Amino acid sequence: MTKEEFIEALEKLNISVTIDKMNKLAIYYNFLNEYNKHTNVTRITEEKEVYLKHFYDSLTIIKAIDLTKASSLLDIGTGAGFPGMVIKIFYPDIKVTLLDSNNKKIKFLQELADKLNIEVELVHDRVEDYAKANLNKFDVVTSRAVANLRVLCELSLPLVNFKGVFIAFKGNITNELEEAKDTIDIMHGKILRIITFLLYDYTNERNLIVIRKYAETTIKELRTYDKIVKKPLQKKLK
Repeated sequence: MTKEEFIEALEKLNISVTIDKMNKLAIYYNFLNEYNKHTNVTRITEEKEVYLKHFYDSLTIIKAIDLTKASSLLDIGTGAGFPGMVIKIFYPDIKVTLLDSNNKKIKFLQELADKLNIEVELVHDRVEDYAKANLNKFDVVTSRAVANLRVLCELSLPLVNFKGVFIAFKGNITNELEEAKDTIDIMHGKILRIITFLLYDYTNERNLIVIRKYAETTIKELRTYDKIVKKPLQKKLK
């Protein structure tokens, strides 16, 4: 995806594109490319691929939610800042928190935020530990992490506030969706919609799974990561 194609694609999504935003993305790409030469923060480094699979992909979240109505967003397993940092560039009024357990990536994001003159909250922590002091906090929680959807839902939904949403970026979800249904229900969630589309290159399938939260999470409902992975939540048979 060229920069011209990127702009054209965003205009089709009704996303405002300005010179300042495009300049910030150029700084982002150049710094990402240089930094990745000594510290691996992404396997995708070719410019057209970054604009498609990182920048554009991050902003397809707008297909699922009107971000102008959100005041806080948490990006779990943000890596090199996708989608959270890109969302912050295009929607600067949102308070964005970027969380990752890899401190090298958090250090990259701190340097990037300084270069972009952008204020984001950066958290080096495991999500299951971070949740203990941040239950029911965020309007929107996102994740492009490669973890199984069931695991992602149990980790993420406790951080979503009442009537907020968790939006998972996934590829093929044929098996994962069925496995996650009990967990979503037990964690006070309900799937509002699943938006399936192909990225600009028409080869990469993307699913945005939008889950609304309908009750607050209590500290007693949190489980250790080991149990989350090994013992799926199951609804009791009546």
